[in-house]
Amino acid sequence: MSDQVPGQVRGRVERLLGVGVDGLHGLGSSHSWTLHRASLADGREVFVKAASESIQDGGAGGVFAAEAAGLRWLSEASDPGSGVGAPVPEVVAADEHMLVLPWLPSASPTPSSAERLGRELAALHTTARPAAYGAPWDGYIADLPLDNTQDDRGWPGWYAERRLEPFLRLGARHLPSADVRLVERVMADIERLAGPSEPPSRVHGDLWSGNVLWTDGRALLIDPAAHGGHRETDLAMMALFGTPHLERILAAYDEAAPLADGWRARVPLHQLHPLLVHVALFGASYRASLADAARAALG
Repeated sequence: MSDQVPGQVRGRVERLLGVGVDGLHGLGSSHSWTLHRASLADGREVFVKAASESIQDGGAGGVFAAEAAGLRWLSEASDPGSGVGAPVPEVVAADEHMLVLPWLPSASPTPSSAERLGRELAALHTTARPAAYGAPWDGYIADLPLDNTQDDRGWPGWYAERRLEPFLRLGARHLPSADVRLVERVMADIERLAGPSEPPSRVHGDLWSGNVLWTDGRALLIDPAAHGGHRETDLAMMALFGTPHLERILAAYDEAAPLADGWRARVPLHQLHPLLVHVALFGASYRASLADAARAALG
């Protein structure tokens, strides 16, 4: 990061929030943005995600707009009657260069906070269901575009067309032809492999453990690729790279919103999309995991 970038970030935060910044601490970078903790003159502390210099003039706005839209949309699935809130932070502010969230102190995950997450995730998936798969905004996962074209005809075809096929094309240069054919076989047989029909759910869409922020007594979900999707997708993503107390999360979830028979066997099917994203982003190091998931999905 160049010496002038912290000053640029400070100035953008002040203009966006209309309040002075007393302190700004860099937290590193991720993909095409930098991360910061800011202390505001009004006493608040906030988390700031800012476009890096290389993309400030081209394309960052869609990433921040999608994330802000996704967090706000997920928050609409709170259930006041039961006292269960959507497990997402509020959006303090966002524009084409920046996203600002409250600063949330981290805590160690506990069995009770894991069980709460399971219940809140179940409520998120089953409250205020969207009418269609997809979303009314352009999507991103990391800084790769996601096709959120809405479709009410059913999840299997939408998943194959909007999530598997585009990322198979992106990642094909890193894959042997045999692995490409494996994923193509899954897409061809998607209707059989998808299991019982489910209505759309509001899903996080990128729910690996790094996007679960454990706070005091609760977990909140950050960095969504939110859309109307299949609720098993979020659970499969949590399993892909490991999440603390996962079995407690799943047990509490299944008690609150029972899952369809055979859902564990369908985990590899739902993991194919994030694995294809990783192939597209990071190359051949994810080839073996992708092929194993495709074979498992096919049974």
